[in-house]
Amino acid sequence: MPKFDANLTFMFNEFEFLDRFDAAADAGFVGVEYVSPFEHDPDELAGRLAKNNLSQVLFNMPGGDWGAGERGIAILPDRVDEFRAGVEKTIKYAKALGCRRVHCMAGIAPVQLPRETMEQTFVENLKFAADRLEKENIRLMIEPKNSIDMPGYFINHSQSALELIDKADSNNLFLQYDIYHMQIMEGDLARTVEANIDRIGHFQLADNPGRHQPGTGEINYPFLFEHIDRLGYDGWIGCEYAPSGATIDSLGWMKA
Repeated sequence: MPKFDANLTFMFNEFEFLDRFDAAADAGFVGVEYVSPFEHDPDELAGRLAKNNLSQVLFNMPGGDWGAGERGIAILPDRVDEFRAGVEKTIKYAKALGCRRVHCMAGIAPVQLPRETMEQTFVENLKFAADRLEKENIRLMIEPKNSIDMPGYFINHSQSALELIDKADSNNLFLQYDIYHMQIMEGDLARTVEANIDRIGHFQLADNPGRHQPGTGEINYPFLFEHIDRLGYDGWIGCEYAPSGATIDSLGWMKA
């Protein structure tokens, strides 16, 4: 069975953020991920991890002003210096937290910019980040997202993400495959996963519709988990879902 980690941005929202580490460990998780660590002191986060014997599985690189609606800056040609500074900040936090995977959000595509310009900027930024992170033994991920929850996001399909990975031509750049997003955008989950399992560096899950826990929607998760096992995947699957009630009451699918 795959290893599941708790996404603390989505789960255990009954608690203040730093207390979610304790709650996740009490619920049986041994790994956590979340959108951003940068609002907190890295030593404080490392202490919460150590206290609860938790692994920091993943976090996102700095992605601009989240409150203002930014969802990444990697496609923006006028933000390259900021992006590169974010790579160094990412390394500082990843080393403090013992984290070996990070996700680079592409960004919302400005309508006034040619797609070719954004793609070129993104590919060059990915080359830079993948090379710099590889020196620190940190894997870099990119993830396609659905156009309903995140209108205008630059990558919407697994094939588009893989083509960008090919253009960046790095051994340290992988697909982050979010089952929920890809069920919405393209379906055919099992076949896509099987065809690209060697290029997938991390999975995330939620059911559809609703983005709640497995078993609340249309996705056949028991089959998918067995399928991923058969393919030999030994990494993590992040539980990036919004519980339909109390988080602890949403975990029956995992126990089963």
